[in-house]
Amino acid sequence: MFPSRRKPAVYVREEAGSRRLLALLPRKCSVFRLFFTALLLGFASLLWLQLSCSGDVAREGRGAVAPNPLKPCPPESRASWAEDPSWGPHRLALLIPFRERFEELLAFVPHMHRFLSRKRIRHHIFVLNQVDHYRFNRASLINVGFLESGNDTDYIAMHDVDLLPRNEELDYGFPEAGPFHVASPELHPLYHYKTYVGGILLLTKQHYEMLFRPSGIKTGYKTFQHLHDPAWRKRDQKRIATQKQEQFKVDRDGGLNNVRYRIESRTALSVAGAPCTVLNILLDCDASKTPWCTFS
Repeated sequence: MFPSRRKPAVYVREEAGSRRLLALLPRKCSVFRLFFTALLLGFASLLWLQLSCSGDVAREGRGAVAPNPLKPCPPESRASWAEDPSWGPHRLALLIPFRERFEELLAFVPHMHRFLSRKRIRHHIFVLNQVDHYRFNRASLINVGFLESGNDTDYIAMHDVDLLPRNEELDYGFPEAGPFHVASPELHPLYHYKTYVGGILLLTKQHYEMLFRPSGIKTGYKTFQHLHDPAWRKRDQKRIATQKQEQFKVDRDGGLNNVRYRIESRTALSVAGAPCTVLNILLDCDASKTPWCTFS
């Protein structure tokens, strides 16, 4: 005969005319131990979530960007901006000229939101999405973003979507001394000529005449991560008619005052817990004055 397995003892007793089963727990287990174990597991889960949740993305293949499969971290509360004086009095409008670069955008928005939040910089990210059929016009989109950014921001950053700051010493604060070129030629991973003024440019909404660049940054061309892959996404560098000659002339009208556009939609989004506003913009173009705005 096979020896029978010993089962936990079960007692049955009468109580108020009803019957109930009371199963005895093993000696090595107790209510206290179960509670303590559950508490430990819960704490470990919360700690793991805090350390692992992220909006970061990793590049894969031909410039593709794969989102982190983990759930995004909870966004920072905007109420703290008004309650905590360490955030400062100024608010930055981050203007992102954009068209069909969603992989870069998935990386950019959460990265910049966390980067600026760590630096206690109040900010709002505007994705300036050109949805018309004209050629991409970065300057006009920035003009539109400037006009649409509202009165609750007092300085702007013209910012490429494929340029992510890596060095925490980079200054995104209010440029009191004048326009500040963050992605200077000494730091930009691709453009190193001295007359380059692009990538990331900070300026107040009143000051346009002076230009400053970072000093004391020792990370050189590794200061930023450049997401753009020229083998996968070609830039539109074609010059039509007299465009090459005209681009070097001074714009006497200053496009900010004569830009023609229509906002098709304004949408508030959250990318991996990071808030932003997407403006779908329809630009207008006078082909008789600027025939290069069309693809033909």
